[in-house]
This record gives sequence, C-alpha cells and structure tokens, in this order.
Amino acid sequence: MRRTVAFTIVVFVSAVLMVGAMVWAQGEVVQQFDQGSINWSTGKVVAVGIGAPPDKPANMAQARAMARRAAITVARRNLLEISQGVQVDSMTLVKDFTVKSDIIRTSVQGVVRNAQVIDTAYMSDGSVEVTMVMSLGGEFANVILPPPPVGTEFPMPPPGTEMPTSQVYTGMVIDARGLGARPAMAPKIVDESGKEIYGSAMVNREFAVQQGMVGYAKDLSAAQGNNRVTDRPVTIKALRTSGAAKCDVVISDSDAAKLTSAAENLSFLQKCRVMVVLD
Repeated sequence: MRRTVAFTIVVFVSAVLMVGAMVWAQGEVVQQFDQGSINWSTGKVVAVGIGAPPDKPANMAQARAMARRAAITVARRNLLEISQGVQVDSMTLVKDFTVKSDIIRTSVQGVVRNAQVIDTAYMSDGSVEVTMVMSLGGEFANVILPPPPVGTEFPMPPPGTEMPTSQVYTGMVIDARGLGARPAMAPKIVDESGKEIYGSAMVNREFAVQQGMVGYAKDLSAAQGNNRVTDRPVTIKALRTSGAAKCDVVISDSDAAKLTSAAENLSFLQKCRVMVVLD
C-alpha cells in the first residue's frame, strides 16, 4: 500500500513538473528542426543524437561507452547542421558565411565541438540518446556578427521633422505580432523611409556578442518586464516586416523620432536593450 501511495505521489509530482515546463516553454520563441531546435528566447541551439552499441562488446560498460560516444558524434553533426540554418540578418544564413570563409567554418565547427552534453538517456535496446546545447552568444556570435563600420553614427530625424517632447527610456519593446516576423541574430529596425534606426552597425559589439542584439518573446507583458529592458521601456507597434526573411521590422516615423529625441535613448540602443515580441 505504501509503495502504491509513494508511486502515485511521484507520478503526480512529475506530471505537475512537466505541465510547468510546458507552460514555461510556451512563452518562448522556438524554431523546431528534425533533430533539435533553436530557442531564440534563451539564445540556445539544442540537438539530439542517438548511438548504437557495437555488435560484440566486451561487456555492458564498454557497450554503453561506445554507444554514448557515437551518440555525441551524431549530436554534434546535427548541431552543426542546425547552426548552419541560423538566420543572421534578412538576407544571410550562417551557412552563407561558412561557405565563403574557411576561417568562419573552422571557428563554427570549433564552437560545436565544445558544445555541452545536457542529457544522456540509456535505452533498453542498448542504444544511447544524447542531448547537446550550444549558445548563439559568446564565441559563436563573435564569429558571426559583423564588426561595426568605423565612424558609424546613430540616425537623426530629417530637418523639419516635428520632434516630440524628449523622454528618456531604459529599453525598447517592439510588438511585431501579426506580421509574420521571424527571429534573427542581427535584425534591423527601420523607419517608414527605410532609414536604419537600430542594427548591428549601431550597437556596442561587446553587448551584442554577450547577450545578443535583441531578446525574443511571445508575450508582450513578459517582454515589457524582462530585465533586458529594465524598468522604463518604450513599447512600439511595428507597422510591417522588411527584407526577404521578414526579420527586419518597420516602425512609424513618429516612433523613430521618439527614440532619437534624447541622447540617453541612444545609449540603451547601444547596449542592445531591445525586445521583440513575435507570434
């Protein structure tokens, strides 16, 4: 009887934890692939690999060790394949860089080799399933993100533009829901004439490498309360997407002027304090 009660409690707790994990994941922007995913909200790439044991292992320990080694090899291969499909900007994937540059290809492969194993599952048939994760930030971002041009300046409103009363914000939340917008490592925010208000050429590269140029979320309230944009973010509704991959967004000229009306606002843009809300 005690065993039955204990088992019931374990199952109940496990079910609650699973439901909690599902709810937590629902608010994240995740791009699914056959053997893994890109979580744009956490900035992580996850891949799974399965390895089979040798036909005639010396013992069970050797069989498991060799199966795990094979699984890691497969997971790394899947991780590399998924990372090749990461959208960098509206026109470019990571694979476009690796094809053109041996240095970038070798660097990306090095990041994948250093990916962490976060889960190992041993199957009843002797096979092993391994889950590995790597970050889109840090070394990977340092390899992929372009350096800012020398002498880059933030855009200012054209002469004659009516300037709103200057207001200082601590971050920006772009509401791009309903537009079919997609995530990328280096998206752009432009005004109605196509002038760049925010992009890779305007950020402090150290911030972009460490935390990404933007954060992604599916819930507007969660984005507004995210630590990335701190306590006084401005919320702007995007008008439409721009670019072939639909990762750039267009905002109104008045909202663009609102951002550039105070020098302090340019500071939070340099520090990548930007959240984008997607469907």
